[in-house]
Amino acid sequence: MALGVALTVMGGEIGAVAAPTGGDVGPAGSYRVRWAPCTGAGQSGFECASVPAPLDYAHPGAATIDLAVIRHRAQGAGRALGTVFFNPGGPGGPGTQDLPAWYSLFPAGVRERFDLVSWDPRGVGESAPVRCFDDDAHGAAFFAGTPVGVPVGGREQNRWITTYEKFGALCRQRNGALLKHVSTADSARDLDRLRAAVGRARTHYWGVSYGTLLGATYRNMFPDRTGRMILDGNVSPTAWTNNGDDRARGTTTGLRIGADGAQATLRAFLDLCGTAGPAKCPFSAGNPEATRKKFTSLLTRLKKAPIPYQGTPITYGAAVSSVAGLLDVMPAQPAAGFPGWSFLAGFLQTLARGGSDGPGSPAGYDLREQGYAIECGDSPNPDDPRAFIPIGNRAQRRYGPLAPTISWADEPCAGWKATATDRYTGPWNRPTGTPALVIGNTFDPSTPHHNSVTMARLLDRARLLTVNGYGHTALLNPSTCAGRAETAYLINATLPPPGTTCTQDSKPFP
Repeated sequence: MALGVALTVMGGEIGAVAAPTGGDVGPAGSYRVRWAPCTGAGQSGFECASVPAPLDYAHPGAATIDLAVIRHRAQGAGRALGTVFFNPGGPGGPGTQDLPAWYSLFPAGVRERFDLVSWDPRGVGESAPVRCFDDDAHGAAFFAGTPVGVPVGGREQNRWITTYEKFGALCRQRNGALLKHVSTADSARDLDRLRAAVGRARTHYWGVSYGTLLGATYRNMFPDRTGRMILDGNVSPTAWTNNGDDRARGTTTGLRIGADGAQATLRAFLDLCGTAGPAKCPFSAGNPEATRKKFTSLLTRLKKAPIPYQGTPITYGAAVSSVAGLLDVMPAQPAAGFPGWSFLAGFLQTLARGGSDGPGSPAGYDLREQGYAIECGDSPNPDDPRAFIPIGNRAQRRYGPLAPTISWADEPCAGWKATATDRYTGPWNRPTGTPALVIGNTFDPSTPHHNSVTMARLLDRARLLTVNGYGHTALLNPSTCAGRAETAYLINATLPPPGTTCTQDSKPFP
């Protein structure tokens, strides 16, 4: 993720923002994409391009940004049926990286008949990236010593709060006006610009996770230009916007979306592991109840002292945040970077046995500012950082040990203090010409199934498809049944019958 050209605006720097050259970037339909073979790692067979867009759509003649775009042409013989735009979620997921990594997960019929296009949303990746440090090494050094995942106890909580307050101030100083213009509504306008740039009258769209919120926003901002839309692993729009109320009322974005999904999926993981036995699940204690007790005992040990994993000390906070993240994808998919539940079971068993030696992992940096730039400017959270202490305590009592990971992940928004000027908060039921296909897994740890129920209820003309299975989104936890429904919908506009349920192709601990 390289920094682009910078222009000083309002006393700060905006990455990859260019001064206007001879007026505005022109109306959306006036630009055509100029594709060329991609040259990045893992992008073989894809085409890349750059599409200009206004920084501020209210003032299109002022500064502009460039959107990094990627495409894979339809693989089948003959002319493509159309273009499907894909957003990988996050917020902050770079489409130019995730589409190539996840391309093989799309149903074969979709890959054969449609061009698949994705992009780095504004503020992300190569599209006017929000950057708070000169390079990743400086970012890693800034956060060195800051608790990972969840701060435990007053000393860690104070360190966390102080660090993220400084982080927010630094990001405001370095990014200037850009932070006001990376909202979901801004990205929806970018998506409509991309639609016009590839010469399509309507936007066919596939969004996962946060990408479902972007899809719902586009659908209601541009209902007359909305085509077929798959929304998989849904974020409830009213949870994200807090029903349009800027006061968070003692909760956070993640908790409104739902910590119950992480709680239910963790219990399912431990129960299935216990039933499978040690031969199939290394962490198994022989039955579900004993395995749950083993997990609780491990967390108690970690609260007292870290345990090394391949030479890297794993704290309590790092352990619970790792578990929460690893629950998202159940089947191992090495090519896409997902180790799966069997890896999680081995990780926990290694810690339970006292850890393992190794060289340790070098400090890295995850460009967290790009996700926070979107969430903190777009979704209400408490502005008092110390409010997250009782919020996290309540969340743990109600939803178990993974819940504080979810609530504390939103705490940096308290120190961010940069609000988007253009936010969409509804309505969500504007009529469109095409119904949406809404998909939700029954054990989704990040966007619980009730979010998909809510999305299907809120949208005008939507059909819910439930997948009985585990993990975050059906795309990353494949189901042939769901793939058939997705293909039929995109090719023929055929929806599955009401109440349809599918199962996943893989089962835990085979």
